[in-house]
Amino acid sequence: MAFISTKNLKGDIFGGITAGIVALPLALAFGIQAFGGIDDPAASSMGALAGLIGATMLGFFASLFGGTHSQISGPTGPMTVITAALISGVWASHQSFEAVLISMSLAGLLCGLFQIIFGILKIGKYVRYIPYPVLSGFMSGIGIIIILQQIYPLIGLKSPVLVVDMITQLPDKIASGVSLTALLLGLGTIAVIYLFPLITKKIPSTLVALIVMTVVALFCNMDEKLLIGSIPAGLPMPFFAKEGLSLQGLDWAEILKASVIPGLTLAGLGSIDTLLTSVVADNITKTHHNSNRELIGQGIGNMVSGLFCGIAGAGATMRTVVNVKSGGRTQISGMVHSILLFAILLGLGSFVRYVPLSVLAGILITVGWGIIDFKGFKDLLKIPKADAVVLIIVFLLTVFVDLLTAVGIGMVIACVLFMKRASDLVEGGYSSSEMTNFDKESPWNDEGGIPEEMKHRIYIQRLNGPIFFGTITKFQNVMNDVPDTAKIVIIRMRLVSFMDQSGLYAMETAIKDMQERGVMVLMTIIQPQPMYMLTKMKLIPELLPEEHTFKTFEDCTEFLKKLNN
Repeated sequence: MAFISTKNLKGDIFGGITAGIVALPLALAFGIQAFGGIDDPAASSMGALAGLIGATMLGFFASLFGGTHSQISGPTGPMTVITAALISGVWASHQSFEAVLISMSLAGLLCGLFQIIFGILKIGKYVRYIPYPVLSGFMSGIGIIIILQQIYPLIGLKSPVLVVDMITQLPDKIASGVSLTALLLGLGTIAVIYLFPLITKKIPSTLVALIVMTVVALFCNMDEKLLIGSIPAGLPMPFFAKEGLSLQGLDWAEILKASVIPGLTLAGLGSIDTLLTSVVADNITKTHHNSNRELIGQGIGNMVSGLFCGIAGAGATMRTVVNVKSGGRTQISGMVHSILLFAILLGLGSFVRYVPLSVLAGILITVGWGIIDFKGFKDLLKIPKADAVVLIIVFLLTVFVDLLTAVGIGMVIACVLFMKRASDLVEGGYSSSEMTNFDKESPWNDEGGIPEEMKHRIYIQRLNGPIFFGTITKFQNVMNDVPDTAKIVIIRMRLVSFMDQSGLYAMETAIKDMQERGVMVLMTIIQPQPMYMLTKMKLIPELLPEEHTFKTFEDCTEFLKKLNN
């Protein structure tokens, strides 16, 4: 554990409190979703408690021991989907809450153990090699699963476990009768979440929706089965010392066997989810996280969460952004977020029981909608065909098969296609040494014509080789090194022979960031494929005007001379 600075204490406290307020309804909703496959009235209250414990324990210990200063951790959509599959499978086999809680705890402990091993083996750096189409299809598939799952509680019904059943059984379920009250409350929740920010963004809209719709529900005389129900208040206990939880007569070998693969899946998925959020935090705060220490911190947090019957989680992007925007900059903010949730956990049970399940469903539907990568689907006809194929395959496998298979097959396909591209480049005369070299120091021979009086305002970024999923981390790093004194940045693309979807989006982000700082971006392009893709994606001319792109550096120099006059 590194030294934690208290220089930003006020900002960290305010950021942590704000993030905790945002996390509360999400922790309840994700917990209930995880237990959604159990056909028992007590499942909702147990799920809500598991979600709160997960957010509290993981959030505190991941912040304390992790390597991302402003990260907020807790239950997330992808992790909850895995946990829900585990719980529904164990319940179907054993019809026992004891078996469910123990398998969930073991999966959380194994998840944390695997993540600690990942961190010790320094596996964190390899996350950058996951192509954008794989992540896009994967996250969009999870978003669809969440939405499909929550349509049922939105109309006052119990959701099936399998996605195919969710789709095929929906017409019959609707025909058998829905709760109009539940539906109106759920739709009202969605409306508040999207419309309230038009009034003010200082108060989290999810919390407003939760409170307002719960108050409305008090006057609707709703059936008890449509509400969360009371959750136990007080200090959480480890699963082996939990009151009323009998460990006798359980088939431990079978439960452990059922928990190993979900534990490994949770570890892999949580590591990816967390480190992507760490990158987002870095981009906002202009800091650099320690990937391997972050994995160890996440592992410790998930082990503690599993020990106390909380659901496993990961770094949460929305909550992390809220924390940063509210002033959080150090680990203290994540710890404050957890302390707030812990205080709520100690005395919340009597109030949470009145929250309608359809209100939480409305919250999760907005979460699922936000996870879907609409940009990736919108650009399907513009990006390289190979990337489009990978995205669609991963998306379909995620929705209709399982998450681990989707990522595994997606990575295999992406690697095979990349090897084909690399082979084509080598056969075309490009050496392999050009693949990952982004040089920003050595001037090229044609750069001598820049007006002398402009040189102190110009920064030249020389890119040497394809920009693809394996090199975008280094590309992002060198683009972040552009000095604040630069007023004109020239991106030299002469040796960039290829750009995939990951590279295109990384380039788009880099240009937007510089333009927001008031920097004029110029680009020299020779290779046909990057020019074609930048034009097809409309980065040229919508983001970068055509007059700011040049076929040769000499043309760029003439533009600078005119600009100087």
